[in-house]
Amino acid sequence: MKFLHLVWAGIWRKLDRSILTLIAIVNAFLIFGLLQGLSSGIDNVAKDSNAAVLMTFSKVSQIEPIPMGHAAQIRTVPGVKAVTPMVIFTGTYRSPMQYVPAIAVNVDEYLAVYPDVKVPPATVQAMRQTRNGALVSDRLAKGYGWKVGDTVPIRSILWMNKDGGATWPVKVVGILPPKSGPAMMVNYDYVDQGRTQSQGTASFFFLKTADPKLATPIAAKVDALFANSPHETRTVTPREMAQTQLKQIGDIALVINAIVGAIFFALLLSVAAVMAQSVRERTAELGVLKTLGFSDGGVLGLVMAETLLFCLFSAGIGLGLAELAFPLIRKTIGFQASAGAILLAGFGFAVALALISGLPPAIRAMRLQIVDALAGR
Repeated sequence: MKFLHLVWAGIWRKLDRSILTLIAIVNAFLIFGLLQGLSSGIDNVAKDSNAAVLMTFSKVSQIEPIPMGHAAQIRTVPGVKAVTPMVIFTGTYRSPMQYVPAIAVNVDEYLAVYPDVKVPPATVQAMRQTRNGALVSDRLAKGYGWKVGDTVPIRSILWMNKDGGATWPVKVVGILPPKSGPAMMVNYDYVDQGRTQSQGTASFFFLKTADPKLATPIAAKVDALFANSPHETRTVTPREMAQTQLKQIGDIALVINAIVGAIFFALLLSVAAVMAQSVRERTAELGVLKTLGFSDGGVLGLVMAETLLFCLFSAGIGLGLAELAFPLIRKTIGFQASAGAILLAGFGFAVALALISGLPPAIRAMRLQIVDALAGR
């Protein structure tokens, strides 16, 4: 630690060059952190999904609405305990940056499918009696300062209402406990009767099965009901859906990872060139250090410490910026990234970058002869 000031001074010896290299490393680790955060978030969704729940959607497209009449037929399938329609009601609050992930459901049917979501009976009754009632998550309520009784305007991304606008006033009738339920639930009838298109349809149906082991045959029976009809369906578990989306994003991530790999390779060459140039410029100074008693190993350690500290410092800034973005990602798409694992992997890459790029110039510095160094050779 007593040589830390010497190492730090060596890093910023050429300020312009150091700043440019710092920016390059920060950008590379910012991209790495964001990409890995998205990937781990989707993976967490897949792990946390309930295997006893199935979701039914249009076979044509996941955004194609399906008739509400399907629900009655799905209930006749043996092994189906409960069915609830769901309409995507995602919107924004006061500005486009204040994102609100929301769904429109029948609260009684939703709680029958998801009994683990604990809602007090009085709050359920309030939802039944309040046409534009809404249940919001504890995190969303704290984030926007909402409390029970507030009426908040949600500007829907998908649905125009019969008043000619996209703004839907909803009244907060209850706050969901932490890690329980979606970010916001509103009454299905309020949205369906108020929208100007796709009335009498749902984005998805969620159904509760009596036995998770029977999910696959039940899904096949549900889809068989609507085979060769104008509204054919596909039924899967939310876990399968998340895994499918993970694979799709994984394919994209493969390309992005290749780009990030190229960036890191270029970064490796850049940092190695910077360190090599730094050692060449300080040949005489390194000779003086050896004259003053620094051993070959001491000079090697000094140069490696300089590279390691610079890489860790720059990577820390990039990964820190990525971690600051994780709450925004979680608020926007509901993914919970594994920040600890990402930071650990990121700093591991930073150490590897420092070792690979710093070792050749450090060995050159170690092998310098005092006479040649003082002569500038």
